[in-house]
Amino acid sequence: MDVVADGYDAVYAAWPTSPTLQGIWAREARGSNYPEGFEHISFLTLGEMRRIAAELQLAPGQRVLDVACGAGGPGLWVAQENRATLLGVDLSRVGVRLAARCASDRRVVAADFMVAAASAVGLADGSVDGALSIDALQYVPDKRAAFGEVARMLSRGSRVVFTAFELDPERVAGLPVLGIDPVSDYTPVLHETGFDVVTYEETSDWQRRLDATFGAVVAAQDILAAEMSEQAIAALLMEASLTLELQPYRRRVLVVASRN
Repeated sequence: MDVVADGYDAVYAAWPTSPTLQGIWAREARGSNYPEGFEHISFLTLGEMRRIAAELQLAPGQRVLDVACGAGGPGLWVAQENRATLLGVDLSRVGVRLAARCASDRRVVAADFMVAAASAVGLADGSVDGALSIDALQYVPDKRAAFGEVARMLSRGSRVVFTAFELDPERVAGLPVLGIDPVSDYTPVLHETGFDVVTYEETSDWQRRLDATFGAVVAAQDILAAEMSEQAIAALLMEASLTLELQPYRRRVLVVASRN
């Protein structure tokens, strides 16, 4: 997964100094009412983030795991809303550094971050009281291993709540990353790894926001190239072009599942 980590390292490194990229994501992906200081490079809206915070059913002081946390914003917001402690894990070292900085800037003191794969976090059995993940699980090369690891770390009866893209296996066949373990429905994987599905639903307006965001990236590529490194703009344009041309996603879903 070095290609994923390297790409996100480059994009996260460029994020703080690219007002154009920040503007595109604020305008097209997240929405104008998204809380300042908890930004991210995904398609999470404030309404979805509130839903995730509620569905986790956390009590104050409990521990929540953010799988593929990136720059940390959504996990920190959810932990703050629930007065929970947070552990964020991500493959990107740059993302993890930005997440720690965000926690410091927002004064969310009960938060730690570490570099780890979703399938090998390594916490003790039953040591977390909830888990979330935002628009990242479609990139994981072994979904069963990742959900199995989350199930192992969750206490019984606790929940994982996530947004992710369902993949069309035919459209991603042979592609790097997306074509390795394409999942068109996360329900069977969740059942096989120790979860009962509580809610499984398509998120609203996702296709329009996805196309608008990546269309804006392509349209602004010359401006972005002046603000970002060559590696960052290459990674960003590759994802944008692939998404727009191949339309690899069936749906974007919000899922609530309980550890049985």
